[in-house]
Amino acid sequence: MNTPADSSDEKQRILRARAEALAREPRSASADGAALEIVEFTLAHERYALESVFVTGAGPLDALTPLPCTPLFIRGLVNVRGRIFPVIDLKRFFELPDSGITDLHRILIVEAPGIVFGLLADTIGGVRRVPVAELQPPPATFTGIRADYLRGIAADRLVVLDGARILSDRRIIVHDEVET
Repeated sequence: MNTPADSSDEKQRILRARAEALAREPRSASADGAALEIVEFTLAHERYALESVFVTGAGPLDALTPLPCTPLFIRGLVNVRGRIFPVIDLKRFFELPDSGITDLHRILIVEAPGIVFGLLADTIGGVRRVPVAELQPPPATFTGIRADYLRGIAADRLVVLDGARILSDRRIIVHDEVET
């Protein structure tokens, strides 16, 4: 039979063990191995992200110049700090609802060897780290072209895109020449 002193000692031991567990440093994603540093942004009220290694800049969408005779997902050209980039609208490319462009839209400058362009975003959320082990495969609702560029979905429903695949896909490059 337990005495009140035994019960009190057991409670103290349990509380001490809990306090020690809470005081321990959380395991970092880098200690587990792979983590992605991502740049978060929104498209059509959904949260997306790209690895920060592909993002070389971000800013407001100023003075977008339409570019005739291009696919609908190419919104035009923009001049950012003296460099001219095409701007790609992933909402149109992924066939998401499009509500037009306002002065509140932002662009992410993405780059890989031999290619650079701006991605149109509704908002830019910032930079953070996501453990690779946290990424889940896409649900069945992600079909078609959007699924082709998906790296995974984080626990907080953040859609992580495969930047390398986007930047290397020839479908986003326009090679049409106008006959003279």
